[in-house]
Amino acid sequence: MPTLFSFAFKNIKRKPLRTGILMFAIALLVSALVFSLSFVQRVNGSINKASERLGADLLIVPTNARGAAEEVLLENKIKSFYMDARLIDRIKVVEGIDKVTEQIYLVTMSTMCCSVPEAMVIAFNQDTDFIITPWLREKLKHRLEKGEAVAGTESSFNIRLGLVEVDSMLFGNVFRIVGTMDPTGTGLDNAVFITLENMERIVKSGKAKVKPGEISVIFAKVKPGIDPSAVAMRIENSIIDVDVMARKDIGKNILSTLGDMSRIFMMTIVLASVMAFFLVWAIFTAIANERSKEVGIMRALGAKEQHILRIFLIEVLVIGCAGSILGIVAGTALSTLVATTFSIVKQLSTDLSFLERSAIAVVSFLGGTAICVFGALGPIQRLKKMEPLMVIKVE
Repeated sequence: MPTLFSFAFKNIKRKPLRTGILMFAIALLVSALVFSLSFVQRVNGSINKASERLGADLLIVPTNARGAAEEVLLENKIKSFYMDARLIDRIKVVEGIDKVTEQIYLVTMSTMCCSVPEAMVIAFNQDTDFIITPWLREKLKHRLEKGEAVAGTESSFNIRLGLVEVDSMLFGNVFRIVGTMDPTGTGLDNAVFITLENMERIVKSGKAKVKPGEISVIFAKVKPGIDPSAVAMRIENSIIDVDVMARKDIGKNILSTLGDMSRIFMMTIVLASVMAFFLVWAIFTAIANERSKEVGIMRALGAKEQHILRIFLIEVLVIGCAGSILGIVAGTALSTLVATTFSIVKQLSTDLSFLERSAIAVVSFLGGTAICVFGALGPIQRLKKMEPLMVIKVE
């Protein structure tokens, strides 16, 4: 076997330009595959993670604020919208509802109301909350007191709060930041959290747009065994002032756009695969024609069909593997650097994990290598069956 390997490597070095072109073609195919899979997986995965980590089955917002709510939760954008707080009591009595809690969204402006850069301030109800309170109970070990706040992971980084107590001015009131929340993978990572008890002072300051008796969003949990979509429909049919999203529908518009982009990527990959396949086929057909005499002599000296097949398969695998590895490196770099210029990716809260990137690399590696092998099989099969007498007759 070592002689077969050495023989195959010598053949690869025989035509460096042709070998380089073939490797480059495979690398282009694999890099495109890595880029597209990374792009789609990052958007799709971020939306799924965000919806799962919200901890609510339903998201209830003012009419026509569905898009703004998704932008806050999924794309880290800064938005504010309000509805009547009395809607909470109407939603509580809807059949299938188990728990509800409300939040109020405020927008800071460093030049007008606050000592922090533009960010979201979210007021939550400590008595009913099931999104922020579990973290407070586990990590902070106590309820937020008057004048206290916690920061999301990104907010903490952006305004350089760290994990120590820091005073910040929010809407004319001083708040002490007493901790930093764990990452949630949602737009909540870019917010500062206060309690509803502190809202009275903010409303009185007159520096926030919110009015007494207004809230921004209601999170709801449904009773076990009940379909959240059915409960969402009941709420929308009975309360015309709200829009309701089931957790599985959060980011639906983005996912629809992503589906169109995925199909475009897939068509591009298919075309690139076909082109790479025929390029490999053409190059190895030329190689087979060039080396027919050589193969005929090897057969005359006792080489079997499997020996010829192994030599050429080693060449193909070396070229395919090398090209695939180059493509993985290039595609990963593109997905890390260039993809972040896309607005849909730039605003996402989460990136791909090492495991996800590894899976994409493996799939792309196998795909690029397989294209190379299958493209070369035809010429190799024809070459390995060549009879020594044919070469002698030609000579």
